[in-house]
Amino acid sequence: MSGLSRVDTSAVARWWRNLDRVTLACVGLLIGLGYVLMLAASPAVASRIGASRNMFILKQVIFLALAGAIVLGTSYLSRQAIKKLAIIGGIIALGATAMTLVHGMEIKGARRWIALPMMSVQPSEFLKPCFAVVTGWLLSARRSVVMWGNIAFPGMLVAFLCFGVILVLLKSQPDIGMLSVITMVFMTQLFVDGLKLYWVGLCVAGMAGAFAVAYIVFPHVQSRVQRFLHPDVGDHYQIDTALRAFGNGGLL
Repeated sequence: MSGLSRVDTSAVARWWRNLDRVTLACVGLLIGLGYVLMLAASPAVASRIGASRNMFILKQVIFLALAGAIVLGTSYLSRQAIKKLAIIGGIIALGATAMTLVHGMEIKGARRWIALPMMSVQPSEFLKPCFAVVTGWLLSARRSVVMWGNIAFPGMLVAFLCFGVILVLLKSQPDIGMLSVITMVFMTQLFVDGLKLYWVGLCVAGMAGAFAVAYIVFPHVQSRVQRFLHPDVGDHYQIDTALRAFGNGGLL
């Protein structure tokens, strides 16, 4: 691929010249390291739950192949195609997220998952990247798109409306973790877009207050915080495993 001529105007040559190869290599490295760790850890977990020793390994191979095909397919798309895909995907993911409130699987007091044959799906995971692309386009379009009567496109207003709808849906599930991630993504976009520092400070203070309210209002949030602070109370399997990993392997 590195020998492609600059005068080569084929689709593959244009794709290779515009590809962010450093980011792609980093993602591939992370996937490879994760797969190696899974090869070491998953057989014991499968045996503990009475499943086939290679169940998680084969499942991961299938998902990695699908994910790789999606990544390469998406990298061929133009910016306009990415925008259209994010809008359509965001609408579908938003509808599926709303559907979880009615037909979702209830796990530990939250409805975040939709049951499908042989698997379950968390629609908000697909909503997250679509939201980032759509709001990024909305914030930039308000400076470049002019509507009738020389009125600027209200991109920021529409972005805040989208965020508000997602906030209501995720709070209703509830999924405080995903809501926090999407909120931080949106705040970062607003900061890059030119949001003044005192507004950033107010947003951070608002998030801190929201976490405090979530701790008071949602029992499962309070339970997780208490189990983290007091490992001797309740289910503390993940905390014990993390501390054991640091104890056996060290920080590095």
